[in-house]
Amino acid sequence: MSTGKQQGWKARRTILVSGLLLLVTAVSSPAQTYPTKPISILVTFAPGGNLDTVTRVIANKAEKLLGQPIGVENNGAGGGSVGLGIIAKAKADGYRLVGCTSIGIIGIPQYRAVTYKPEDFVPIMQFGPGESGLAIKADSPWKTLKEFVEYAKKNPDKVTYSTFGIGTTTHLSMEYIAKKEGIRWTHVPMQGSSAAVTALLGGHVTAISVDTTWAPHVRAGAFRLLGTHGEKRMKSFPDVPTFRELGYDYVNPTIFMYAAPKGTPQPIVNKLDEAFHKAMDEPEFTRTMAQLDLDIQYRNSEQTKKFLQEQYVLLGKMIRDFNIPTELKEPAKK
Repeated sequence: MSTGKQQGWKARRTILVSGLLLLVTAVSSPAQTYPTKPISILVTFAPGGNLDTVTRVIANKAEKLLGQPIGVENNGAGGGSVGLGIIAKAKADGYRLVGCTSIGIIGIPQYRAVTYKPEDFVPIMQFGPGESGLAIKADSPWKTLKEFVEYAKKNPDKVTYSTFGIGTTTHLSMEYIAKKEGIRWTHVPMQGSSAAVTALLGGHVTAISVDTTWAPHVRAGAFRLLGTHGEKRMKSFPDVPTFRELGYDYVNPTIFMYAAPKGTPQPIVNKLDEAFHKAMDEPEFTRTMAQLDLDIQYRNSEQTKKFLQEQYVLLGKMIRDFNIPTELKEPAKK
């Protein structure tokens, strides 16, 4: 064989081998075949809460797009940290995901010993902001936040309030007021906002600072909403002022989001992001969000990651400024 023919054959062989390698790579790409079995989402709050309710709607719609069932389970222990710890150690293949709030990933590890770090997760997407507010029983003597604060100032240790965990943004909102006004009141953390609402209904605490789980009770006349934590007033409660309007420069930065274990291939993350985002176009999702008094707000994987990095710094500063008790030693091994 002449030199020219040999060189031509080598060139063609190189092209052929390269093409086959590209074909094999494309066929074996995780995103090409994923998912091939059921997916599960672990919600880090008890059943019946806002995140749980919306996640079940999104899962129902997204599984039709992905071609595999999506199951939803719950573990609200430790303010969500137990569930996050489970998923942090799960196989990074896209079949075990977590539905959580941003505070669980970037807030809790800054004041309490947990079995994970913020970098143990890769964000998938955000579907909404975590609307929240301060509510009391409707038969309480205080008509406004100002009256409630004045009573707390004059009666140290008399007021008790519940949130869904130490160091959560709704807890920080109360500590912000306490620091500014020189108040001493008692925090009674609960495992989930539904438990906090039950405590207020039963008269076991004076107030609750949680997500919009209080909304039906406000509408029914059982609760009085004194203020909300958003950038602007809630559409469903336009007559209720924000904390910022009332002189407290505090805005709840919490978001509702989904994440996967660190190391999950980005093509799989993108595929999940796309499916979950498309599920948000469904009328049932829009209707559910409205019923829960939640705004719709989407961030993709990269945007959510950037948001978490920025908020990690801000939350750390608040935790230090408000003297939130910290316990950052390594958790005991069981």
